[in-house]
Amino acid sequence: MDISSKYRPESVESKWYAYWLKHKFFASKKDESKEPFTIVIPPPNVTGVLHMGHILNNTIQDILIRKARMEGKNACWVPGTDHASIATEAKVVKMLRDKGIKKSDIKREEFLKYAWEWKEKYGGIILSQLQKLGASCDWDRTAFTMDEKRSEAVIDMFIHLYEKGLIYRGLRMVNWDPEAKTVLSSEEVIYKEVQSKLYFVKYRVKDSNAFVTIATTRPETILGDTAICINPKDERYQHLHGKMAIVPMVNREIPIILDEYVDMEFGTGCLKITPAHDENDYNLGKKHNLEVIDILNDDGTLSEAAQFFVGEDRFVVRKKIAKELEELGHIVKIEDYKNQVGTSERTGAVIEPKLSEQWFLKMKELCEPALENVLNDNIQFHPPSFKNMYKAWIENIQDWNISRQLWWGHQIPAYYLPNGEIIVAKSKEEALKKANHGLTDISAWELAADRGNVSHDDVPKLYTEADLRQDEDVLDTWASSWLWPISVFEKEELDYYYPTSVLVTGFDIIFFWVMRMIIAGYELKGEKPFKHVYFTGMVRDKLRRKMSKSLGNSPDVFKLMDKYSTDGMRYGILASSAAGNDIIFDTEVPKSQKPEDIAAFELTEPDSKLCETGRNFANKIWNAFRLVKSWEVDRSLTNKNEAAILWFRSKLSKTIAEVEKQCTQFRLSEAITNLYKLIWDEFCGRYLEMIKPDYDQAAQKSLPMDTATMAATLGFFDKLMRLLHPFMPFITEEVWQNLAERKSGESICVSEYPKSLPIDEELLKEAEVIFEIIQNINNIRNEKQLKKSLELELYFNAENKALYQEKFALSIQKLAKIGKIAFADAKPENAISFIVKDAEFFIPLELEIDTEAEKAKILKDIEYQRGFLASVDKKLSNERFVDNAKPEVVEAERKKKADAEATIKALEERLASL
Repeated sequence: MDISSKYRPESVESKWYAYWLKHKFFASKKDESKEPFTIVIPPPNVTGVLHMGHILNNTIQDILIRKARMEGKNACWVPGTDHASIATEAKVVKMLRDKGIKKSDIKREEFLKYAWEWKEKYGGIILSQLQKLGASCDWDRTAFTMDEKRSEAVIDMFIHLYEKGLIYRGLRMVNWDPEAKTVLSSEEVIYKEVQSKLYFVKYRVKDSNAFVTIATTRPETILGDTAICINPKDERYQHLHGKMAIVPMVNREIPIILDEYVDMEFGTGCLKITPAHDENDYNLGKKHNLEVIDILNDDGTLSEAAQFFVGEDRFVVRKKIAKELEELGHIVKIEDYKNQVGTSERTGAVIEPKLSEQWFLKMKELCEPALENVLNDNIQFHPPSFKNMYKAWIENIQDWNISRQLWWGHQIPAYYLPNGEIIVAKSKEEALKKANHGLTDISAWELAADRGNVSHDDVPKLYTEADLRQDEDVLDTWASSWLWPISVFEKEELDYYYPTSVLVTGFDIIFFWVMRMIIAGYELKGEKPFKHVYFTGMVRDKLRRKMSKSLGNSPDVFKLMDKYSTDGMRYGILASSAAGNDIIFDTEVPKSQKPEDIAAFELTEPDSKLCETGRNFANKIWNAFRLVKSWEVDRSLTNKNEAAILWFRSKLSKTIAEVEKQCTQFRLSEAITNLYKLIWDEFCGRYLEMIKPDYDQAAQKSLPMDTATMAATLGFFDKLMRLLHPFMPFITEEVWQNLAERKSGESICVSEYPKSLPIDEELLKEAEVIFEIIQNINNIRNEKQLKKSLELELYFNAENKALYQEKFALSIQKLAKIGKIAFADAKPENAISFIVKDAEFFIPLELEIDTEAEKAKILKDIEYQRGFLASVDKKLSNERFVDNAKPEVVEAERKKKADAEATIKALEERLASL
């Protein structure tokens, strides 16, 4: 077989993904004989393109789904996209603007035609990008939150909740986005600290020459003031009780009202009340029956009600009115002032509090099972600390404003009759039937009235479709995606796939989406929507800023994939992502590629570039594969590598068990680090070197290998690739396909995931002793600057002679370049010694030994061992530890104590001999 000298991911990745799709390995059908394992993708916005957050989230989902598929479960990963009302409408409006078309100049139907065209052209980009990541979704199930099936589910849910009395229409103070011209929920408002101005403005008290001074950061709202409020306990203003004030410029007479709501310590202790433009002012206005004057248009310009600056932008007016008030003598002073200003999550526009008639959903009752079933772990959060955030959200929940003033989205199924009555129905035809109470013909009523049997006033009126006007608003985007785990499945398969197995999502949408899906699940199905929720952290740059397009700090993920390979990218983002923790991701050159440094990676090391480590890992696997496949087999040879084979078999089984536990607990970054160390350190760095046949310099090739060792090695390689496949699918498929003859239609992605076999713990402990001996020998080579090719002799003084002279002799000889290994009850002349456990080892050198240096080294070793012994003794002297710890844990500590005491004794004897 012709094996490329280099691993070429660009051709490998496209080849195998096409192969997987061709053979429908990702497809899932209802099969009662198999356990389902279901994940629904958090649907990305149709406006989106793949960024680092998507890479992290979907890599984790792909790992879980690929592993489940290999375990024989009916793995179903449902992909799809979200219609993203605000973001998509903004894109379409911009597209139309570029064509010279204003949204206000066209009708809803024409706008929606343009919107659907935009969606069909751009909406599928992110899903095709996920395929490059290797996402093993069942693409035949691709859903869209505004397709026919999902739309029907959304409308049905609205009707269901309305008929239960949980949806109502009411006038409320809302968060208004003047750029998107829609209301936002409180969770869609981002508060930012800004440097503002605090304007101190004086109002004349009616029928006097006195003035009252207020402080405001929004002087433009003075035009909508309808009262000034003071605290009745404030002695400074007792003389103002029952008085009237005059609003500057508009000369409106307004009452000076009393309310303990006013903080006497803030500002001047006098509060201007603008009920139309501040929630607290609105509540005070209701309490004191104040007039409401809305001075702002939907686009943030001043309305006719303002009387001044009509049609001008609010921020322009702020500067103009401040200047005019100053010229009129109403400005007392202006101070610099830092305050929190609400901005739109989507557009960045400064939010305006605004009175508006909106649709609301009562949440308190709906939330009860959603809270109970998270707190009792019926739905498990990973990490569980997010239960506190979830609990706090629910306990402080307000009714959900579910209406948005947009055209792109699910239009609210409410129809208005000429008399103002509201009919909620699935369609206009159904609404008409409801309005007419099922009547289609009233001729009999009219005849009865003509005969005088009934009054003409009692003849029912038959409405026509022309009498019905559908509500213009659409539903909040989350009012469709909260049904996602239910709506993506057909009715006949829902009970099979639902509840889903795990949801992988960012913690930032725990309220927006996670909580609401749980609410919808219990409301519609009486069951949780998922068994586990895995919360990923935020992907941030090395300055700890959230990666975003606006900041320009998010790397081009496709360039990273091209540079480091998709597997390298997956490794890089996963190795740095403990559940729930923020991920510091940077693309600088890493300080170290050593496995121990990778294992110790911390978020405080933003310059560790793990994508490059992932690429190097793939190359390491490929080079190991080339090495093994280059070896020839001689059936006449006997197996001399039994100890190495048995050791690695146990090491592999132990790691399989560890990885299984880590995956079950969603500790995937630990799992990939564990696999990295197993393959790079143990398999490539130790096992292959232990069993590698000698090199024939004359023939310029390796000597042949025995069949048992070759079979075991290929078997290990096969298992390693299957174990790593969910994490790095492309390199593992390429190697696995070439390890043995495969039939057409075979794939590692549907092969069996490795299971742990019995583990020989004693053998693993013996091997660790051998590796410590080898490390000591290599340290001596480095300290004495001995050539690696120089063959050394090794003498030892230990009871277990067979361990060093027989069982692992070949391993020591190969890994430490040792010739003779022999027992010695005394130190040979001119030998350097070292101690491992209770055995002493000697390496004779034709060098003069520095006795003082040897003594200093031994004293340092004794000091370390005594410190270690003290820490173990402290633990064993703790009765709570001994009584409560597992017996095997206590026994392990006692073994550590015995080993340390034996080592100290051997070191002291060695010191005495010097």
